[in-house]
Amino acid sequence: MRFFIGFKPALCGWFFFATVGVGHPALAAPGGSNAPEVSIAGKAPGLGAAELEWIREHPRVIVASLQYPLYLFKDKRGQWAGLNSDILKRISALTGLQFIHEETFSNAQMLGLLENGKADMSTTLAVNDERKAFLDFSHAFGGSGWVFVIRAEDPPWVSLDQLSGKVLALPERHALETGIKRDYPDIRLRSVKTYAEARALVESGEADVAIENETGAHLYPLGQLKVGHRVEGKWMSDHLAIRKDQPQLLSILNKALGAFTAAEMRAIRQKWLGGIVPAAPVSQWQRVSRWVGWGGGVAVVLGIISLVWNRRLKWQIQQRLKVEKQLNDQLAFERVLLNAIPNPIFVRDLEARLVMCNNSYEERLSVRQAQVQGRQLTEVDVFPWEMAEQLHGELMEQLSTQRTRFINRQLRFKTGVMNVYQWTVPFYSAEGQLRGLLGGWIDFNEHKEPGTD
Repeated sequence: MRFFIGFKPALCGWFFFATVGVGHPALAAPGGSNAPEVSIAGKAPGLGAAELEWIREHPRVIVASLQYPLYLFKDKRGQWAGLNSDILKRISALTGLQFIHEETFSNAQMLGLLENGKADMSTTLAVNDERKAFLDFSHAFGGSGWVFVIRAEDPPWVSLDQLSGKVLALPERHALETGIKRDYPDIRLRSVKTYAEARALVESGEADVAIENETGAHLYPLGQLKVGHRVEGKWMSDHLAIRKDQPQLLSILNKALGAFTAAEMRAIRQKWLGGIVPAAPVSQWQRVSRWVGWGGGVAVVLGIISLVWNRRLKWQIQQRLKVEKQLNDQLAFERVLLNAIPNPIFVRDLEARLVMCNNSYEERLSVRQAQVQGRQLTEVDVFPWEMAEQLHGELMEQLSTQRTRFINRQLRFKTGVMNVYQWTVPFYSAEGQLRGLLGGWIDFNEHKEPGTD
């Protein structure tokens, strides 16, 4: 059908979808990135000449950043936000430093960037002896405790002393890891990459307990987990961690933090952490109801999509059948029109093979279209070999040059000789691509007046 659509000028002269986004629980919590900005008006830190010169020479500071809501995370626009981000923005306004975040995906990766000198500092690392070997820590600007994360059916009274022989899941190179190995050697540590993996191990029963920052532990739906008691005697102060080979940067950051007033720091912390409260345990009925609700909603959405898609497919099928009928009617008309022409007409493709012809062509050559369709002149027993080879060569040359050809000539058939006026023209598709040759001839003998020689 596509061939005939391209031949006509020479002869005649779904679907939609919707995206439903679900916000991260941490970002939806009170004090998240939608909270109003706090107006801070502090004083510039008393930086010395050497520190100012250092800033001029090192205006960009690379921060190895691990997402840790609500301290540091990417919002729905992909921008870094959170308590630590606001503190860095405030320091930037005071000093002119530009903080460039280099995202990492585990504590180990973040520490590796700092050890290799590929980052200058981090904002979410707690202090321990291992880290003090290659990092300096700024003045503290807050802090929180560590808590146990356990299964919902376990008693909340958990302590490190009770974990002898138990499996404790911790992110690798965790701030408490070295101390626990030293002071509690009977605890079986299971290293993972993230806190999420640690919670998953506890939930599946592969670990007995995990330890997490108190703020972070209350940000996620607990499901089969719950937050237990604090880890006794363990506290995580909030610091900025700086490589030891950056003493000027440490001094600048300490002076900038010192320029914060108590009210300013309290306002920033209240903005992000003020609304965090322990989440109530979710009952079995609530879990079932939630799954039923989600399942019902998904079923309704899928049903609507299926209904609309089926209606669209039905409409498309009807349109296609309608177009095919119109095209078949058009082709039938063109076939009648072609056969009504008294002179022989033929169509050949790019290899000079016969595509179609009219009844007059069949009569002059004493063949049927089915016998010669798809064949070259040299492959049919109509012309003497020399004549067939000559005509085929002319057709191939014309396909190469794409020129029209009108000529008076003598055609020698095996049944006799005919004086004709032969014409052959190239034809093209709607896109302008050469598709083949359209040709025919007029028999002079048929057009002589009665009584003439």
